[in-house]
Amino acid sequence: MTERRATNITWHETETTREERESLLGQRGATVWLTGLSGSGKSTVAVAAEQALIRSGHAAYVLDGDNVRHGLNQNLGFSPEDRTENIRRIGEVAKLFADAGLIVLTSFISPYREDRDRVRALHDNGRFLEVFVDADLATCEARDVKGLYKKARAGEIPEFTGISAPYESPDRAELVLDTAAHDVEACVEQLLACLENRGLLKP
Repeated sequence: MTERRATNITWHETETTREERESLLGQRGATVWLTGLSGSGKSTVAVAAEQALIRSGHAAYVLDGDNVRHGLNQNLGFSPEDRTENIRRIGEVAKLFADAGLIVLTSFISPYREDRDRVRALHDNGRFLEVFVDADLATCEARDVKGLYKKARAGEIPEFTGISAPYESPDRAELVLDTAAHDVEACVEQLLACLENRGLLKP
């Protein structure tokens, strides 16, 4: 990608504070970053957690990896450089959602630790929760409803995370969800408990 940096720009502050937005919603905005291999259960947990949050009166939204590549990041491939740019962009979007007072749940493989740490650094302390959706490769392949792992092993999909491209597990995740040992409901309960313990939910 050709890098073009904007010039002659200035950050424009609004008249409304984050505290005012959060007071209206009765919650604290935050980014819940679900990371893990394809097939680990990231999207399944994110969607179920979003439903649970909405039903309990919280403003929440899921940013899913495939969905984002249909629009915002449709011009990106899966090279290491494009993966980094993919996460950079969505990290900035997630920061804006969190600043608006929403609980945004992101579902991205996001294989590189450095990229995830860069997104963490965008957020104020306590506003970013890294959730490692931990399922071993065999479990992920067994769930491979799209047939992606089979194609990757056949060499039909280059640079596929876990097969021909690396995945760097989090070393300081706020929460680890073992989706091979626990069902979706149990994982959502753990996630909501983590949010509650950190004072992000309505009292």
